[in-house]
Amino acid sequence: MMAPTARVATATKDVLLNRQRRSRRRRLPLTTVAALTWLGALFTFALLQPTLPLPSPTAQNLLARLTPPWGFGGSITHLLGTDHLGRDLLARILAGTRISVSLALLGMLISALLGTSLGIVAGYRRGVFDQVVGFLIDFWLAVPFIAIAFVALTLFGTGMTVLIPLLGLSGWEQYARVTRANTMRVRQELYVLAAHGLGAHPARIVFQHVLPNQVAPLLVMATLHLTSLILLESSLSFLGIGVQPPTPSLGNLLGEARNYLQIAWWFPFFPGMTLILLTLAFNELGDWLRDVTDPAIRGRR
Repeated sequence: MMAPTARVATATKDVLLNRQRRSRRRRLPLTTVAALTWLGALFTFALLQPTLPLPSPTAQNLLARLTPPWGFGGSITHLLGTDHLGRDLLARILAGTRISVSLALLGMLISALLGTSLGIVAGYRRGVFDQVVGFLIDFWLAVPFIAIAFVALTLFGTGMTVLIPLLGLSGWEQYARVTRANTMRVRQELYVLAAHGLGAHPARIVFQHVLPNQVAPLLVMATLHLTSLILLESSLSFLGIGVQPPTPSLGNLLGEARNYLQIAWWFPFFPGMTLILLTLAFNELGDWLRDVTDPAIRGRR
């Protein structure tokens, strides 16, 4: 048998290890801190762009076209230089970031609401509705969404009224699959069966027991999905079928800059780096949320 002193030492060691694990979980990783700092600074300046002492993002000045950034032969009036029409690049990047993220956020909310609703109803009611939703998910996964986007934007135009619903239809099947599986699991729990046996209304069971169990995975999915929607909107705008000039977005800024790669390096560099860092920051935030909310990963820390 273990001596009392050894048992006390082992228990003390376990307590210290548990405290260290809790302390590590409370501390944010440096990469997550950097991502949150970058996102906070970028969104703050993007939202305040109309009030900042910067030129209008749509104001043209052909006499100042392709002016290099400040410190590379340019002036402090245009910190990041100008584009091919003399428009201030910093103002256009901030305005484009606000528009790109706003479109992606609206698309993510539509997609999450649609997919979550279908997934919960299909997982709870089962039957024919579940089969129809399963068929729609399989069909949506089988067809390349970029092809659907090309057809829709060609037929209905490239306005915001078409682009936002189109973004909302991208990725809804992922929400539906996850919420359907979680709903099928939760509906077999004893407390849900007890509530059903006591005559509780299905809507009450869904809102009180099923939906709260979806919050953690949906939060992680929404963060990662936002990244894919930003890239999708940027890709469509880069190809000329998304946000139309002179309204700036990160995608059409890169689309306009592709013809000036050799003579104006700053024109594609700064919008491209903004897009890269934006997507990396959202991915890092999504990974951190997954680690925090996943019990299997949290238990190993």
